Amino acid sequence: MKQFNISRILIEEGAEHDPLAKKILRRLPNIPIETVGPDELAPSGDIKGMDKESLRLMRFNGEFLKPCPGTRGYICCGYQILNVGTNCPMDCSYCFLQSYINQPSLRIFSNLEDNLTVIGEIIDSSPDRIFRIGTGEFTDSLSLDYITGWTDFLLPFFSRKKNSILELKTKTSSIERIIKSRHRKRIVIAWSLNTPRIIAHQEHKTASLKSRILAAQKCQKAGFVLSFHFDPLIHYPGWGKEYQETLELLERYIDPESVIWISLGSFRYLPDLKWIINRRFPGTSIFNGEFVPGLDGKFRYFKPIRVEMYSKLSQRLKKWHDDLGVYLCMESDDIWRQSLGWSPESSADLCSYLDSRVRNLVPD
Repeated sequence: MKQFNISRILIEEGAEHDPLAKKILRRLPNIPIETVGPDELAPSGDIKGMDKESLRLMRFNGEFLKPCPGTRGYICCGYQILNVGTNCPMDCSYCFLQSYINQPSLRIFSNLEDNLTVIGEIIDSSPDRIFRIGTGEFTDSLSLDYITGWTDFLLPFFSRKKNSILELKTKTSSIERIIKSRHRKRIVIAWSLNTPRIIAHQEHKTASLKSRILAAQKCQKAGFVLSFHFDPLIHYPGWGKEYQETLELLERYIDPESVIWISLGSFRYLPDLKWIINRRFPGTSIFNGEFVPGLDGKFRYFKPIRVEMYSKLSQRLKKWHDDLGVYLCMESDDIWRQSLGWSPESSADLCSYLDSRVRNLVPD
């Protein structure tokens, strides 16, 4: 298990009384502790390091379970985000969280465990609906699990919720805690994958491609359902060959029968993020492509580039197995049709498609 360097713990007033905070402090007995006021923001424009060695324990006063905001003009999968914290100890050059740079440090919501009852009431109030829930939107789901113990209470909780699944998405190989858990029902372990070149040059402090896939294989053999996310796909000279080699490695170690879905999405960014990336990663090649503004204000690869990438990867995936639940993340109806040869046509229909895969593949 890779452990990240934590140089100090910041505790916001009131958080020290929460059970999760107490557990974390017991796991980090020799780390200096500072009591701080609520949400002390970094000075505007301060982008140095994002303070990834400080662990901030804080109470979250918003909604713990919220729908993915989606984006105007594109088909959304209807994912539900479980807010467990923000930021992660890894440092991907393209990470959109950098645009939240006035909220540095690894932020852990200490009152999460105390709010599981509220989350459960939301899920139970709609028994005919499938809740596809993930913790990997604003932080990595497993990179800090050895400190937070999130999976110790999230796995048993969601295993009991028959109309939900919990997807834990990571770029690590840190599976020790989940493998030891006896809970498998309604749990999906997910990996974000890319080519070795992109991992080496853009996904700093993450696990290697092979390490991620071998971890996925161990989880699959232990009885977990898997998913994979190729997002962001990055266009560069030689991308076709290298993404094909990535898929070949996946095929070598993973049984496709228990893969619930695979998403494809291209690199996209808001204008402000480009400035931050160039400041934090001088000389990066990630913008060496043909980008155009999209309907949501984000810059994306020129449409023919996206279509080519999605088409080649989806065709290669279909040769591996013809029922992998391949879908596109935040793309328009015409891109779906040109790339995959079909389209769900609407966000509601994509939700129904993915919900049907939950019913068919996730153990009850």
